[in-house]
Order: sequence, then structure tokens, then C-alpha cells
Amino acid sequence: MRPHELSLAAAADAIRARRLSPVELVDSVLDRLDRVEPHLGAYVTVTAQQARRAAREAEHEAAHGRYRGPLHGIPMALKDLIDVSGMATTASSRVRAGHRATADSTVATRLNAAGAILLGKTHTHEFAFGLTTPQTRNAWARDRVAGGSSGGSAVAVASGTATFALGTDTGGSIRVPAALNGVVGLKPTYGLVPRHGVTSLSWSLDHVGPITRTVEDAALVLTALAGHDPRDPASLPQPATHYRPGTGTDLTGLRIGLPRSYYFDHVHPQVEAAVRHAIGQLEALGARLVDVDIPMTRYIQATQWGLMVPEAGAYHEGSLRTVPELYRDDVRVLLEAGELMTAGDYLRAQRSRTLMRAQWARMLEEVDVIAAPSVPTTAVGAGEETLTWPDGTVESVSDAYVRLCAPANITGVPALTVPVGHDPAGLPIGMQLLGRPLGEPVLLRVGHAYEQTQPARALARAA
Repeated sequence: MRPHELSLAAAADAIRARRLSPVELVDSVLDRLDRVEPHLGAYVTVTAQQARRAAREAEHEAAHGRYRGPLHGIPMALKDLIDVSGMATTASSRVRAGHRATADSTVATRLNAAGAILLGKTHTHEFAFGLTTPQTRNAWARDRVAGGSSGGSAVAVASGTATFALGTDTGGSIRVPAALNGVVGLKPTYGLVPRHGVTSLSWSLDHVGPITRTVEDAALVLTALAGHDPRDPASLPQPATHYRPGTGTDLTGLRIGLPRSYYFDHVHPQVEAAVRHAIGQLEALGARLVDVDIPMTRYIQATQWGLMVPEAGAYHEGSLRTVPELYRDDVRVLLEAGELMTAGDYLRAQRSRTLMRAQWARMLEEVDVIAAPSVPTTAVGAGEETLTWPDGTVESVSDAYVRLCAPANITGVPALTVPVGHDPAGLPIGMQLLGRPLGEPVLLRVGHAYEQTQPARALARAA
């Protein structure tokens, strides 16, 4: 297996045992990037020279006994909403032309301290306000969308041009592209990972989290990221924690919530079949399936958009009035819609969120994890704007992709997407696991147990 094909955990073991040097790993990933990036468009910018210099420094440190931990010498990418001192943070927008960060974000600082090596910045749907990332092509089929808004990060990980990456998730923006590209995506509990130095879309819904090849890798990255930062007003007072997914596959006694409503409505039959088969495997590992009713489903879409649109509009108010022509049409329309929403609309959305959180908390007293599809369909064709369901319902692609992810953003609960197969066209399918606030250890345990029953996943075709 070539170095760029290794999972984070496998690469870390090899570096720690001196079977692989950070220089060899970074060179392999950059060679892969040179070959496939022209076909994919995952990166805004690549910092190859700096990455190779950092790899030599990491190798020198390891040779002299200064091993920083499992991220030491591991090449990674950051979504281009995340500040790195001296580098552009473009948010994939002309509005940000010429902008350079003056300081590192908290997550960039923590990854650097852990020894990770930055390869570059990855594309986002402009200002993270979309679910397709049109600049970037799906790692499995170039005529399909990458998903968004962290499309570049997911494609980089799926194609072997980064060993791991960070994304942000406001309505599914980590989980959607991870599911559509066949990798693992974790949206942590709201406030667990600090957002200082990360461009906001909607401050009460925004999360930062890892996109990786395996659940074990996600645990390793989360360990480096999580912990209190007073510069983020939403940051939880949680001490640093070592997240471990466990080693076994025994799920005896664990209660898996199987939704009777919402999560399997208007879902492609192939997606439903793959997810239900994966849930059956969790049951075979000893978990007990418990039927659950998802609360307040009729209010989910209105609450998500009722929070996100006005908060985004407030953030962009100045530039929307001075340089509206620099925004893409789809993003500008959404931002302008925010100016039409009243304070009453926003307050009703906040009230709905409060009620929804309370009802989800009661539901999650009855089960340990909820298992459901991550998205209702696999990656649609580039430029495809709507889906038509068998009952004649027409749904926009953005609404379809956000629909099953939004509840975790509204309520702030953690959610993990894990690949569970492919459709007949070879496009990946994801299963979403949702848990209680700060329930990441349980989600990681379940996701890892499922992975242990499956063959090792190969990199995407990419080119």
C-alpha cells in the first residue's frame, strides 16, 4: 500500500515505529495531488513547499525522540473558512479577494501543536451557503456534485490528496460531502470544538469537525481539536479528552433508535436498503433496535432556515450592500432573503429550537444512538437543481441534502456519518449516527464497530 493510501491511524503507527517518515508520507500525498487535483478541483491553494519543509522538521523531531502524538507528520487540509496566519481565507468568494488572516484559528493552532502538516486550503460552497460546492467534482464520478459546503475537504480525503481534513457544518456541510464521497464525517456537539478564527455562516448553528477515512481517524483528530476556548462564546467548559472508539465489536445492551418517521421519508430505495442493512449489522453485533418517533418534524425545515438565513444576512450585511455583484447568484439571493425576514420570524425559530431540543432530549433518554440515512440520495449530476420523488413531490437538491442533517444542527447533538456501501452506479451511501450531547464516545464506538465488520475501503477512483 502506498503512503497516500494509508489511514491516519495506520500512518501514525508507521511513523511512530520509524517504518515511514513524514517526508515519505507528505511526498506521496503531494504526488497524488499533482496527478488528480486537475480533475477534481478540491483545493483553493496548495502549500507544497511549506508542507515539505514541515515534513523535514517533523522527521527531525521524531528522530530525536520528540514525537508529538498520532498527528505528528500527518498531512491535512483545511476548509477555506479556517484562518491560518499569513494565508488567504477566501471562503471561495470574490468578496474575500486579497484577504489574508493575521492570526491562526484555534483549530489550526491545535493541529499545528499536535504536529499535523498543512497541505493547503480546500474549496467551500461560497461562504458555506450551499450544499454542492460547484467548483469541486465528486471523487467517484466527475459529472456528479461533491456535496457541500465542505466539498473540497471531503474530496481531498476520499481521493488521497489529504490524509484528513477539517470542514464546517451548519446544516450538514461536513456530513453531506462525506456521505457523497464515501468517507467519515463528524459534526461534534455544539460548542465542543472552538470556532475562533473560522468564518461564520450562522453562529448558532456552526460547527467545526473532522473528515477522515475511518472512525478511528475521526477520534484521533477530535482529540486534538476539542476543548474550551474563551474566545468562542459558545465554547463548552470541557477539558481536553482522549477520544477512543474502542477495539471490539460487541454492542450488547446498546439501544439503537430506528426512526418510524422523517428519516426514511422521501429516501431513495437504494439508500434506504443500504442503511437498513447496516442497521441490521449493528443488531447482529448485539445492539437492540428500538422504534422512535422523531419530534416536531413539520417544523424542522422552517426552523433551520429561520435561524440560518437571518444570521447569515446579519453577518454579510455590509458587503451585501456595498459589493452585491461579487456574490454568486444563488448565495446573494439567500442573503437578500434574510433581509426580508422579521425579528418575529427569527424569534419564533429560536422558540421552536428550544422546544425541539427539549423533545430530542426526552427521546434520547430512551435510546443511546439514532441510526438513519445521512442524505436521502447519492450525488446528483452537476447542475441538477431538483429531485422528483415517486409520489410526485419535487424538492430542490439543497433542501434534500440538508433535510436529514438539519436536526443535529438545530439541537446541537453530535452526528457521525459512516460509509455503508455504493449504489449500482458506484456512488457512495452514508449512514448517520446521532447521539446525546457530548455523546461522541458512543457514536465513535458504534461507527467503529460497524467498520470492523466491513472490508477495508479503497480510495475513490478520483480521475
